[in-house]
Amino acid sequence: MRRAFKLRTKLHALIRTFFAERGVLEVETPILGEAGNTEPNIESFSTTFDGPVVAGSRERWLRTSPEHALKRLVAGGIGDCYEIGRVFRNGEAGRRHNPEFTMLEWYRIGFDHRRLMHETVALVLAALAATGWAADVVETSYRDLFADLAIDPFDATIEALRAPLAAFGIDPHGLSRDDWLDLLITHRIQPAFPRDRITVVYDFPASQCALAKIRDGQPPVAERFELFLGTYELANGYHELTDTTEQRARFERDNARRRARGQREVPIDARLLDALPHLPACAGVALGIERLLMALADTDDIADVIAFPFADA
Repeated sequence: MRRAFKLRTKLHALIRTFFAERGVLEVETPILGEAGNTEPNIESFSTTFDGPVVAGSRERWLRTSPEHALKRLVAGGIGDCYEIGRVFRNGEAGRRHNPEFTMLEWYRIGFDHRRLMHETVALVLAALAATGWAADVVETSYRDLFADLAIDPFDATIEALRAPLAAFGIDPHGLSRDDWLDLLITHRIQPAFPRDRITVVYDFPASQCALAKIRDGQPPVAERFELFLGTYELANGYHELTDTTEQRARFERDNARRRARGQREVPIDARLLDALPHLPACAGVALGIERLLMALADTDDIADVIAFPFADA
């Protein structure tokens, strides 16, 4: 455990040096907020505030990332910034997941997703070098990622997407096209990534846009990227959407999907929507600290890099 904490301390120091050299400001934002995460595949914890009603909503949500608050800071003129902080996701526990974990998230004004992608690679390479590692870097579009399966993820039918997964006995009930694409990555593509390789995937289907801009084209693509170190998914970044109307519609679609699945609707972040018209052109990315620590420590168990797993907390 002492070795794990020394490794974490070393990584945090490296991150702070990395951003200090680039003039990126470290900040802190609230862990509790009035709005939750509407994304149907992510569940938030909530709690109740018993103080004065003038303080606002009594129900508060533990953040699943600092994304909304950081964007509000950037919209307010703080400039390039980052945060290292605890985040919480309900229902995620296992060898690679803990409901409470540490996230690094940062925003760079004037960057698009491709430029931020390269900075994220530089940070991960620096972390590897500090622990005596080296890694090759492979960049691929989302479409080209599926080439070895002879599948075009933008045009293939759901039946074609399901075929390479037949041996896994997956229950198809309620699964969407994007769910099948995700399963192809997690079950067929990602497990084959070499341990000593950084793989960066960019330009996702527009249906997987989250909070990213969509670039017109044939087909249109979401300007986002994901970074893997070996088989670990480490980071997810966007060329940030600044259109309030579009973002509100996405939040409402998320809640509609929640209703259809029988999940609880989550309050939409009105403060973020108010801030978006003032958000400068920028890109942001979130990176899981424990995932990077697991790779650096050569372990497949998150319990090896945290003090007390959820069952022992």
